[in-house]
Amino acid sequence: MPTQPALNRLNQAILKTRAFHLSRYSASAALLAALSAPVAMQVQAAEATFNIPAQNLSQALNTFGQQSGYQVLYSPNDLAGLTSSAVEGRMEVNSALSRLLQGTSLNYSIKGSSITVSSGNGDSASLSAITVTGVAASNLTENTGSYTTAGPTTTATKLPMTLKETPQSVSIITRARMEDQGLETIRDVLEQTPGITVQELGSERYTIYSRGYVIDTYSIDGIPTYSISSTQATPQGLSDMAIYDHIEVLRGANGLMSGAGDPSGTINMVRKRPTSVFQGSITGTTGSWDLYGSQLDLSGPLNEAGTVRGRMVGAYRQGDSFIDYYETEKTVLYGVLEADLSDSTLLTLGVDYQEDAPRGSTGSGFPLFYDDGSRTDFSRSTSHAAKWSSDNKKTYTAFATLEQQLNEDWSFTLAANYMDLDRQFSGAYAGWGFFNEETGDGIRLYGGSGATYQTQTGLDLHLNGSFGAFGQQHDLVFGYSYSQFANSHEPDYGTDVEGNYVNFYTWGNNPPRPLSGFGLLYDLDTVIHQRGVYLATHLNPTDNLALILGTRSSDYDYDYSLEYVEGTGSNRYSQYNESGVVTPYAGIVYDLTPQHSIYASYTSIFQPQSYQDESGQLLEPETGDNYEVGLKSELFDGRVNTAIALYEIKQDNLAEASGGVVEGTTTSAYRAVDGATTRGLDIEINGQITPRWNISASYSHSLIQDSDGERLSSVAPKNMVKLWTTYTPAYFGNKLTLGGGVNWQSDIYFSATTWQVPGVVFEAEQDGYTVVDLMGKYQFNPNLSATVNVNNLFDEEYMSSIESTFLSGYYGEPRNLMLTMKYQF
Repeated sequence: MPTQPALNRLNQAILKTRAFHLSRYSASAALLAALSAPVAMQVQAAEATFNIPAQNLSQALNTFGQQSGYQVLYSPNDLAGLTSSAVEGRMEVNSALSRLLQGTSLNYSIKGSSITVSSGNGDSASLSAITVTGVAASNLTENTGSYTTAGPTTTATKLPMTLKETPQSVSIITRARMEDQGLETIRDVLEQTPGITVQELGSERYTIYSRGYVIDTYSIDGIPTYSISSTQATPQGLSDMAIYDHIEVLRGANGLMSGAGDPSGTINMVRKRPTSVFQGSITGTTGSWDLYGSQLDLSGPLNEAGTVRGRMVGAYRQGDSFIDYYETEKTVLYGVLEADLSDSTLLTLGVDYQEDAPRGSTGSGFPLFYDDGSRTDFSRSTSHAAKWSSDNKKTYTAFATLEQQLNEDWSFTLAANYMDLDRQFSGAYAGWGFFNEETGDGIRLYGGSGATYQTQTGLDLHLNGSFGAFGQQHDLVFGYSYSQFANSHEPDYGTDVEGNYVNFYTWGNNPPRPLSGFGLLYDLDTVIHQRGVYLATHLNPTDNLALILGTRSSDYDYDYSLEYVEGTGSNRYSQYNESGVVTPYAGIVYDLTPQHSIYASYTSIFQPQSYQDESGQLLEPETGDNYEVGLKSELFDGRVNTAIALYEIKQDNLAEASGGVVEGTTTSAYRAVDGATTRGLDIEINGQITPRWNISASYSHSLIQDSDGERLSSVAPKNMVKLWTTYTPAYFGNKLTLGGGVNWQSDIYFSATTWQVPGVVFEAEQDGYTVVDLMGKYQFNPNLSATVNVNNLFDEEYMSSIESTFLSGYYGEPRNLMLTMKYQF
């Protein structure tokens, strides 16, 4: 409808200020009138379906706004310390709100599509600060209880568009989904995300596949960061979910925002934000393998006016593992401040710290083959790492955002993120080469000790807003981004670990520790700079038709330096520079009905790569094209999102392991494959079917073939099904929630050769498998709940990954149980 763009702009302007300080009744009336007029045409009917348990009143009003479709205005001071009554079932909005506020002595008034909640005699002049909530207000998912969001997402284009308006595949794992399923790390989240496969390269690192390609790009609050799994220094891949509101995963190419990028996708991690009213929670966790954890989360205003808000999160977790000698310990601290510098200026400052201190950690998967090419057969608990192996990482992150509302239509945002990683490692792993099945002899150790230092700097500044033309409203974003990735790997000289032979059956996982104090063996530095200017627009030629057009111009610098000390090896240097690389983007969305839209999109692919051929030369950048068409729907008053997508990817210079090594090293070499084609299908549904029933279900099919029709990337499954659902029966007074899920994937396999055993073909396969999980949650009262998760209920034994470069494998977790107690206040 013609009024929709204006509504979006007004809501954005209100949200940017976060609070309005109104001293006169006329100001309040003006605000209410401004809100009511454009919303009136699209407000829901006077009846709606509600599922709001008794809880903190501000949280209840947030949920009420989303479920009713009304804008809710209130003073944080009026709500301090108040608890709502439960509201359940389909009823008139007026009746539902009366029931929600029962026992609070608060009054309310309804004007158009806006609801004002106030104390005393209900005079709007008593509002000292007004908080705007509701379905259009934000894409934050905390306290909504939903498995989807009706708010905008900017992961694909920086333009604020709902999932239905975005002409690419985007999946969201919400806060409610994380808590229901006990998803504590980003790896846990990705395992449950539609179309995503996680392949372990060791206990502390993994490869993420989307549509058969590796995802290297993580964004944090929309600022891209870079990840190279082969470095074993991937701080984003170890992120704890305690500090995040939700995770957005875009599948397909995203060169418009990230510049260089594979056609795999982007993972955008959205942090928790301060709240305008005080809230807090204490969480305790215990589980299998002596798992223990705790978390404290506090948030609220820091001054009487509510113009400064803060949030603090602290978490600690430790435990053993199903793998012998492997133990984990993690500490997380997070603090963030928001300040309304004026009615149109918002400043956000924050820091987070994470320390991972594992023991008995593994540098790769276990050996898959004996020296004659036959398969090994270890129990799931077998470790090939020394008991004393460690891989300690400390990650410090600082971030800042300045949002300036220029007028009703335009705003300016400056955002920066800085990440610093300090890694200290010491380990020995029996995984170099092969050993004899009968004697156990022949395997060699790799490892040693040393340090890795990594810094990442990201900067994004953009201007976005809307303009009128040809009788319609349109959106535009123009911006500049900069990123720097610097990784330095410094192993100790004089180690007595690397290359030593051991007997796999008798070594006891306790070889001598690495010698140290002899100086640096070599210095390996990788530095990547990327700069880009981007422009995107959301044009509305008609009420039902939208065109999303964009382009980016990028400069890319890659420097690789390997310098040995005292002539212990051959120094190597590689450089790659590219300027003015243009990445176009085009999408079209047509609304068949208010609930259903069809779309098509195109973007190009450009990805410089660090892989080397056997002569030591860097492979040329991957290039190609990404096409996608689909159907998206918003059902049940926007509570459910569905999507069906067909895609095709054309790509040249795709890296594939050659089976050899880089000359003069033991580093695996790669070759470039031209003419690779990927075709696939994604089907997905997420949200609330009814107020009692949440569901997330997906089917993904992806097949990569070379120019001769041979399958590539067969270590990623061709087909996947993921299902998770919860239901709250009325019989138990809405206190008991039951849930369960099934993850199924088709077989994975590889066939490879290696320079270490010429003439032998190594073949490994993991048949398709199914993993079943269960969950039960009981809400004792509005504040206290207990959740039990049973993972891998039928104790399915399977390898979650097989790796063709290192010829290694990694088992999935056996059956395990976790109990979580949460107290909210």
